[in-house]
Amino acid sequence: MSDTPKSDGPFFSARDLHAYYGDSYIVQGVSFDIREGEILAFLGRNGAGKTSTLRTIARASNPVLKSGEIWLNGDPLHEMKAFEAARLGVALVPEDRNIIGGLSVEENLKLAQIAEPKGWPLAKIYEHFPRLAERRKQEGTTLSGGEQQMLAVARALARDIKLLLLDEPYEGLAPVIVQEIERILQGIKKLGITSILVEQNAVAALHLADRAIILDMGEIVFDGTAQEVLDDDAMRQQYLAL
Repeated sequence: MSDTPKSDGPFFSARDLHAYYGDSYIVQGVSFDIREGEILAFLGRNGAGKTSTLRTIARASNPVLKSGEIWLNGDPLHEMKAFEAARLGVALVPEDRNIIGGLSVEENLKLAQIAEPKGWPLAKIYEHFPRLAERRKQEGTTLSGGEQQMLAVARALARDIKLLLLDEPYEGLAPVIVQEIERILQGIKKLGITSILVEQNAVAALHLADRAIILDMGEIVFDGTAQEVLDDDAMRQQYLAL
């Protein structure tokens, strides 16, 4: 095992990550820190390496981390498998949401709480997600796209999480539903949950995030405040086509 970083270090730290899909070099020397309670937006064009970096942090089987270190509150995620990272408090909400077919909304939530440690109780989840409360007996896969996104986020919160990873939470949703998801994520932000957000809707992500990282061809080309990106027209045009 590597030496644990000092206790006064960052809450989350990625150090010189290099990850591959087969022979394809996807994540190329990515390094960054996150303070506890901060929301970080990963931005960039399609194929820039955003989702791959997120999956590397979650310790998914692909891409394969070949070198680098990932620390969460002093624990070495880079030495863990996905289930160990999840047990430690890393929650990935994937783009496809992974709602379990044949189970109701409530059953999907209860399934997330079978193993310790548990997070929010159902009453708190329904308080923050009233639409899910209305549909608690409905099969999860029959929900609308926006409702499935709400369920995926709520299911993550049903666990005792330290780091929430959101992959394209606004993907394929109507503008009015995007606004509702934004309100939910703003509420999560106020609760001080540390989050990383990958999102093609860069403007929406920037209004939610504290900081932003822009990736291009697997490398970081910008790391600063979200407001800096909003204020820099040339950078947005070059890397985000905005």
